Amino acid sequence: MRIAMIGQKGMPATYGGVERHVHDLAVRLVQAGEDVRVYSRAWYTGGKAPLVEGVSQVYTPSIHTKHLDTITHVFTSTIHAVFSNVDIIHYHGIGPSLLAWIPRILKPRARVVITFHSLDRFHQKWGWFAKTVLRIAERAACAFGHQTITVSKSLQSYCTHKLNTSTTYIPNGVPLTAIPKEQEILSQFGLAKDKYLVMISRLIPHKGAHLLIEAFQEIKKELASNPSLKTLKLAIVGGSSDTDAYVAALHEQAKDNPDIVFTDFQSGNALQQLLGHSLAMIHPSMNEGLPITVLEAMAMGKPTLLSTIPEHTELETAPELLFAENNVEVIKTAVKQFVTVSKADRAAFGRDNQARIREEYDWAVVVPRIVSVYEQVMAKQATPTSSISPLAQQKVAVK
Repeated sequence: MRIAMIGQKGMPATYGGVERHVHDLAVRLVQAGEDVRVYSRAWYTGGKAPLVEGVSQVYTPSIHTKHLDTITHVFTSTIHAVFSNVDIIHYHGIGPSLLAWIPRILKPRARVVITFHSLDRFHQKWGWFAKTVLRIAERAACAFGHQTITVSKSLQSYCTHKLNTSTTYIPNGVPLTAIPKEQEILSQFGLAKDKYLVMISRLIPHKGAHLLIEAFQEIKKELASNPSLKTLKLAIVGGSSDTDAYVAALHEQAKDNPDIVFTDFQSGNALQQLLGHSLAMIHPSMNEGLPITVLEAMAMGKPTLLSTIPEHTELETAPELLFAENNVEVIKTAVKQFVTVSKADRAAFGRDNQARIREEYDWAVVVPRIVSVYEQVMAKQATPTSSISPLAQQKVAVK
């Protein structure tokens, strides 16, 4: 099959959950014998390499601003794909799905697949207009594709009960990963193995970094004499996503605490070191699709302290490591309880996490399920060229 990926920023993935998902999926599809092209943005990739790990790259222009970058790149990529020899056009994200009607009309023999990655309108970086458009995009993601994939069971339930659409649940995938032997990045940030908690995320308000910083500062004040907490640090790995004011506020919030370390964006082996040598990952997010960074921590055998949003609880991690979202006091309690856990118990948490990844989230499980969706939609009779069905038009109408 000839497959085009549209909606991601590009390859190689340096940051962004969708980008990581598409990168890893595309590479594995090529390894499985499929012909894959990924539409990329030169500003993100830093160049125009024609191939990345065997995956063809197609670069189309965009208007590189906060509100126009994605939609203009999706438009130019869609037009290119429509006039190319592709069998599957796979849109990633609800925003990009707004234009998925174009190949349904102009290239009816192609099959359109859409992956619903998250409820983007809840991301606090967007204003009212963008949130309204994203609400419409949710309906587009469920109406314009021959099949819609949801990456979490909670998103699948949302589409069923709120958008009256059946979707196929296929979670994000990650590889099982060994902890790297190297530790040189730790000294660069004043960190020591097993002496810090790590949060890995874009720094946007709904990820909850401000809550974690407040909780950590209060813990350090209240339990300064506790030997388990005295040397503990917090590493926040990630940077701005059109949220410079929020990032500046986080730095101001933490400026008097040398035990809170900001590393900015990290990728590759440096990111693996920061994750692998941490005591645990902590993720206080208030809204997710299915967080790849958490899956990566689980795949590495790290304990994971997670907020109790549905997308976290469905991972079925240790219940004693869960804490209610948007609540500083319960974050404090969770951290204080965790640092008293024995080394053997921490190792057990990590082994259980890896077993969970192996069972449902390993790429060896995920890729065949996605290929099956491609095969199913390819087997269906071509959609008429006239238009999308009246039912689809009704679904996408603003209520």
